Amino acid sequence: MALQCGIVGLPNVGKSTIFNALTSAGAQIANYPFCTIEPNVGVVTVSDPRLDKIAEMVKPSKVIPTVMEFLDIAGLVKGASKGEGLGNQFLGNIRQVDAVAHVVRCFENEDVTHVHGVIDPVADAEIIETELMLADLASVEKRRDSVIRKARSGDKEARVLTAVYDKVILGLNAGKPIRSLGLTPEEKEVLRDLFPLTAKPVLYVCNVDDKSAAAAQIPGQHPLTDAIRARAAKEGAEVVAICGAMEAEIAQLEADEKQAFLDDLGLKEPGLNRLIRHAYSLLGLMTFFTAGPKEVRAWTVVNGAKAPNAAGVIHTDFERGFIRAEVIAFDDFVHCGGEAGAKEKGKLRVEGKEYTVNDGDVMHFRFNV
Repeated sequence: MALQCGIVGLPNVGKSTIFNALTSAGAQIANYPFCTIEPNVGVVTVSDPRLDKIAEMVKPSKVIPTVMEFLDIAGLVKGASKGEGLGNQFLGNIRQVDAVAHVVRCFENEDVTHVHGVIDPVADAEIIETELMLADLASVEKRRDSVIRKARSGDKEARVLTAVYDKVILGLNAGKPIRSLGLTPEEKEVLRDLFPLTAKPVLYVCNVDDKSAAAAQIPGQHPLTDAIRARAAKEGAEVVAICGAMEAEIAQLEADEKQAFLDDLGLKEPGLNRLIRHAYSLLGLMTFFTAGPKEVRAWTVVNGAKAPNAAGVIHTDFERGFIRAEVIAFDDFVHCGGEAGAKEKGKLRVEGKEYTVNDGDVMHFRFNV
């Protein structure tokens, strides 16, 4: 099942434009086209030049990239934590995603009104973050109230839970999202069934105009984007700057036209590729590959995954009956001209259950069930 990234933002910041551009971008990929699961959910391929390189060398019947789901979440307004606007729907949808792509408006346009009448991306970000923190505060306080009597009576488990809830409540009241509180894995587990909103990793998507698309990539060249970068640096969040309207146009072009268009703008690749990759890395994910004449495929695993875990991504039987993994680093695979060359030059390694998968590994699993 693909991991899911929710696209959020105030009304009129361009989040639906960016989602629609992602939709069109996916439709251009013949091997794994974008497909609509629900009216506002889409599956999009994760662009990876390494997959293309391996496929170019192996010439398989099929090439299958890894994917992510993007969810276009209803626009938020101030007071959403109390049910204002589509608040309840917004908060319900965002609880189910794995990461948040927070679109902030970093462009001036008299024809597109701002919900608060002034272009201030940091203030916009603070509105949404505040609403999410208020919603988390209400959830945690309610849960604390349900166990506090047991804690006072000496129940050990209830006292542990209460201590975690108190720590989180103190942080939220100080204006700190849960992801910034430095919770231990055990403390995070206490909160897991609450699906806390501010515990999710955040990617800020600065939506700029077409004239600023190239400059916004460079720190110090675009004041509005720089303001968000400063905020993100304090939070440990990531930032990507794109022009949503322009990306929607680029996504409709043929490959040769697309590159010419990007060259004219001084851009190396579509901004949506960067958005997808940032969202992918935000979740602490990496890619390994399998390569053969039938298919070359990219697979997703979490950073630090062991070889049997990677095998289980392909099929549970592979993990259950794991014997060993034959591994070639991506650079070795390319430099040696493929699997045969890697074997000949001693670059194919045989690894056991304790092997930690590296990003870009080309792997073949041996198993017995």
